[in-house]
Amino acid sequence: MSSTQVIQGRQLSDADIAYVRGLIEDHRDWHRQRISQVLAEQWGWRNSSGRLKDMAARSLLLKMERRGLIVLPERRRMPVRRKSEAESDFLEDLLPPPAIIEPLRDLQPLSVEVVAARTAVCSLFSRYLARHHYLGFRGTVGESMGYLVRDRQKRDLACLLFGAAAWKTMPRDAWIGWDAATRARNLSLVTNNTRFLILPWVRVPHLASHLLGTISRRLAGDWQARYGHPIHLLETFVEKQRFQGTCYRAANWTCVGQTKGRSRQDRYTQMSVPIKDAYVYALTPEFRKELCRAGS
Repeated sequence: MSSTQVIQGRQLSDADIAYVRGLIEDHRDWHRQRISQVLAEQWGWRNSSGRLKDMAARSLLLKMERRGLIVLPERRRMPVRRKSEAESDFLEDLLPPPAIIEPLRDLQPLSVEVVAARTAVCSLFSRYLARHHYLGFRGTVGESMGYLVRDRQKRDLACLLFGAAAWKTMPRDAWIGWDAATRARNLSLVTNNTRFLILPWVRVPHLASHLLGTISRRLAGDWQARYGHPIHLLETFVEKQRFQGTCYRAANWTCVGQTKGRSRQDRYTQMSVPIKDAYVYALTPEFRKELCRAGS
């Protein structure tokens, strides 16, 4: 009898696992990148711009290997050793940054920098999220957009990250008017505010809601420029036991209901997580028309 396993939100059958094993066995000279590219091609993993999602396939392969389902070829290059958090933050722990407590008006104008991959800003951004966000941070997969915010004195204030929308969530889908087929077709037109971090030494009233408003006014244009397709709706999920969602409400986001206690990427209802409030923010007046557009 055939069995299935859920890995990275994808249901893999025995036949799927056997196919991956065969791909590796039949092409012993291939490196990991080549295997992930072919796998993404065979399974039709492309984003809305037609780009191959080989990094998502690479992530899936690594998770399969950790479960003992496959054995990947040896790495051709050993990963660069990064300093541990204890090493990299040693001086910061000894000399924490001075508190920033000025009124918001005294920090303006703020600068907002788009985080580009493999830059010093990207390294700093990742370190902030990994060290100071309660969910941690291990990088992004797929389409994403990050922002690092500084004040007029060039002091770092906040990090915001937007990425893949939740595969399905009842309150959002009902509010939009999505059925399963329409959601699958148009999900790339929604992005999720996956991380929002005001740095712990920054204590400025109204800063969080101000930043949500600032970023929401530019995000659609930045997304179009980077990925070649629009977005029409922002979403986020606020853990009720930790936060009240005050800054989102102040920035005119709408709470559309609560999740059922499952992971945002859980297609098969097998992962239990805390209940969260679902918030949305429309970027265009006719967002429902665009999100519910039929396929060509």
